[in-house]
Amino acid sequence: MKVTRGSRGWRPALTVLHAGRARRAVAAIAGLLAAGGMVAAAAPTPAAAAPHGTAPGAVSASTRLARATMASTAVVPAAARPAARLRAACPAARAGHMRCYTLFRPQYAVNQALMRGAVTHPEGWGARTLERAYRLPVSRRSHQTIAVSIFGRTPKLARYLKIYREHYGLPPCGTASGCLRIVNQHGKASPPAPNATGSGWDLEVTLDVSMISAACPHCKIIVVESSNLSDNSLGQTDNTAARLGAQVISNSYGQRENGQAMEFRRDYLHHGHMTVVSSGDSGYDAAQFPANLAGVTAVGGTQLRRAPGSRGFTEQVWNDPSLFAAGSSGCSAYVGKPGWQHDAHCPGRTVADISAIAADVPIFNAAWGGWITVAGTSAAAPFIAGVYGLAGNARHITPRHLYTHRGDFFDITHGNNALLGTPMATCGRDYLCVARKGYDAPTGLGTPDGTSGF
Repeated sequence: MKVTRGSRGWRPALTVLHAGRARRAVAAIAGLLAAGGMVAAAAPTPAAAAPHGTAPGAVSASTRLARATMASTAVVPAAARPAARLRAACPAARAGHMRCYTLFRPQYAVNQALMRGAVTHPEGWGARTLERAYRLPVSRRSHQTIAVSIFGRTPKLARYLKIYREHYGLPPCGTASGCLRIVNQHGKASPPAPNATGSGWDLEVTLDVSMISAACPHCKIIVVESSNLSDNSLGQTDNTAARLGAQVISNSYGQRENGQAMEFRRDYLHHGHMTVVSSGDSGYDAAQFPANLAGVTAVGGTQLRRAPGSRGFTEQVWNDPSLFAAGSSGCSAYVGKPGWQHDAHCPGRTVADISAIAADVPIFNAAWGGWITVAGTSAAAPFIAGVYGLAGNARHITPRHLYTHRGDFFDITHGNNALLGTPMATCGRDYLCVARKGYDAPTGLGTPDGTSGF
């Protein structure tokens, strides 16, 4: 294994190993990590907790499976170089292509302990905590199907999801039962999409299915994999998802809005299907496509913290200056003002509509080292897709519905998404980049307080 330096900084050189050497490779990596003094940065807010239903000191089934998966993976875990900060999983996309929004940082200390056989639990906001923070009735069986639009195939996705769900005490959702279905952009099991392992998109889809599971444990999931990153190919995955009957379609990718991309707007607009899209991670800027479309639910990002009071949590706009990343907001130059939006300072479609957690989320993907901390509106969008699925009304409503239920969300009134200067210099401290009482562009109407708003 070696680490090379490229135009976007340090990156791992992925090396395929013979199966018989995989276990020794993992042990060698663990030694390298220990020798380099790599430790995971402490999570700023949540404390580690034992998996739901696991007695203190016991080794859970999910931990045993995680160890086995890490030991048998045929790809050297990515990001072998230490990193104190999160970084983008997907590289910048060229014109006419999409980029996933996931930011990541491997949890080095957790994964070293996992391979040593110690009982460890990932840092960050797990599924059960999110259930409480957003007051979700997760025992509800809404019989909804949520689709994920993504590039490429992630061969061990079902196993990664199994580890996440078992760790947090969520019901099984595998391919054998039909709960999890994986198809190509034409809706077929074969030929499979290109292998996306190590591309960043494999990390994205792992995040997507995990966050859907956290919000709606009893929903079915369809993963629709495109053959390339073009606007056309990824647009086809949304069309296929609608054709296969998914009531909700989740998209955690995008690009700066432009005329070429707008040619594919119909791929994201399907009557009787709710399309949920990340607003982006570039702060207050030009609106992102397809989040700029009036027929989709555009989702911004928040940071969650524990706090006194009846809820037990508080939130503010997700903004990480060290990453030069924040949940995007913007005023579309291509899409007119929808009749249900009434904010005064944007003549076009304003992004976002609502928001959800976008920081300190743990997921499991062995090809990226095991347990990983992820961030970005890539986490918020699939979570909101899961809330739509839990509510069970996606076939019968449009984004207009959210604006008629303003009182059913946690209003986010603190923070901003200014990245290029102060909020005053960026937007004159206007609601387009600063949270305030009522609607604001970074967080929209707020975050879910149960499912009544959906």
